[in-house]
Amino acid sequence: LIMSGGWTPSIHLFSQSRGKPKFDAETGRFLPDINAENSISIGGCNGATTMADAISQAAQAVGGKAPDCDETASMEGFLIGSAKGAGPDDQVKAFVDFQNDVTAKDIRLAVREGMHSIEHVKRYTTTGMATDQGKMSNMHGLAIAAQALGKEIPAVGLTTFRAPYTPVTFGAIVNHAKGDLFDMTRRTPIHSWAEEHGAVFEDVGNWKRAWYFPQAGEDMHAAVNRECSTTREIAGIFDASTLGKIEVVGPDAVKFMNLMYTNAWDKLEIGRCRYGIMCREDGFVYDDGVVGRLAEDRFHVTTTTGGAPRVLNMMEDYLQTEFPDWKVRLTSTSEQWAVIAVQGPKAREIIAPLVEGIDLSPEGMPHMSIREGKICGVPTRLMRVSFTGELGFEINVPADYGRSVWEAVYERGAPLGMVPYGTESMHVMRAEKGFIIVGQDTDGTVTPEDAGVGWAIGRKKADFVGIRGLKRSDLTREGRRQLVGLKTADPKKVLEEGAQIVADPNQPIPMKMIGFVTSSYWSQVLGHSIALALVE
Repeated sequence: LIMSGGWTPSIHLFSQSRGKPKFDAETGRFLPDINAENSISIGGCNGATTMADAISQAAQAVGGKAPDCDETASMEGFLIGSAKGAGPDDQVKAFVDFQNDVTAKDIRLAVREGMHSIEHVKRYTTTGMATDQGKMSNMHGLAIAAQALGKEIPAVGLTTFRAPYTPVTFGAIVNHAKGDLFDMTRRTPIHSWAEEHGAVFEDVGNWKRAWYFPQAGEDMHAAVNRECSTTREIAGIFDASTLGKIEVVGPDAVKFMNLMYTNAWDKLEIGRCRYGIMCREDGFVYDDGVVGRLAEDRFHVTTTTGGAPRVLNMMEDYLQTEFPDWKVRLTSTSEQWAVIAVQGPKAREIIAPLVEGIDLSPEGMPHMSIREGKICGVPTRLMRVSFTGELGFEINVPADYGRSVWEAVYERGAPLGMVPYGTESMHVMRAEKGFIIVGQDTDGTVTPEDAGVGWAIGRKKADFVGIRGLKRSDLTREGRRQLVGLKTADPKKVLEEGAQIVADPNQPIPMKMIGFVTSSYWSQVLGHSIALALVE
């Protein structure tokens, strides 16, 4: 069964932007007329019925010359009517809205009942209120109402189109809040401990991550304030097991790392770490992470939690399609290592009695180092790195030992005042330090220079993924949005993430937008709100 709603242009987006349509009596259609926003309607939504018309409208819109085209098309005149036999016989149904089963008789009845506004007719009959939002029925219903009222269609008016243009399923909105789904739920080796200690969890991709650890009577804000303050004053312990981890091994490992990351790896000493930025071929930031060199031919690569699969796929793609002769092996070890981050002034004091075979002194293990040894008798890759700005260690142990090592570290640190903290406190503390999160402070159009990490680009490197993209004129021009820190005039005002930053708030709409807020938090340590933003 095929049905048509007539030659009705899709002016929904134009109408939703508060534009005023006009009625074209010749073709029986409403077309865009007066714009409320800075927009241009061309093509089918502006009444073009052929490709030639659409191209001509586009050329005129940009000030060009309309192209020559021999294409012709014809369209029959506007027809208002109903099924044969329906006419004045109210016993015969002539359906107008096929989803809500609204008939022509229903619309005429609405008019007789005093519904003279088309908005009242719509709600009285529910015509145009189904999932198609009137795509099939609006013009037919409007024409029937106009006939019943003895008016022309423009005098009756047009109902306001509602967003969205295409229906959105409730499942897409509810997502994980619905409960367990067929999609796999991933839990870290330390998940059960966090659950037992009252953690509130959030969904990060497929992972369940401890969001915060409330004590009696605390809401999220109070818990986060306590976690941040205690971590900065004493120490905090954090489950970082969800970070992506990739083992890059082989004689060509250094050459491969030089290709995949913007910075150079030739001179990175064994036992040292380096922050790495990965770009797409177009030069935009793709992922970031800390990389530790374990041997001449072996690197321990970390990625963002959400970036683990795509980074591995990108690496594999280059090895298999571009450089199949390179001697490099890639192994995903994301679920093989549990990662326990101990951060704060007393971090070294807490873990030192548990560690074997590693010199934890500042001289023996400086910042951005990686060492292999044992902790609690378990093999470990210990990294001295920090995402909080405090003294910090990340303890990598085989996943099966994750909870037992966590408990040993916690039992050692709790008497000193150490607390567990969740992802919300992690976000706050890294923002206080000014560290970025790829995907939150970047949006797929941000270069390393834009994000303030241009120092991670190897200026002397001959090649890496994205090197040609970064040389494009648009990526090197002045005036690009840069990541900056914001401090509000009112220290208690916490900005909304995603809030638009305008050049002049007194400018009439549409205002000139110069950026937006990417991260925003209350900082208990600083005593005022903080934010990061991309601003021209």
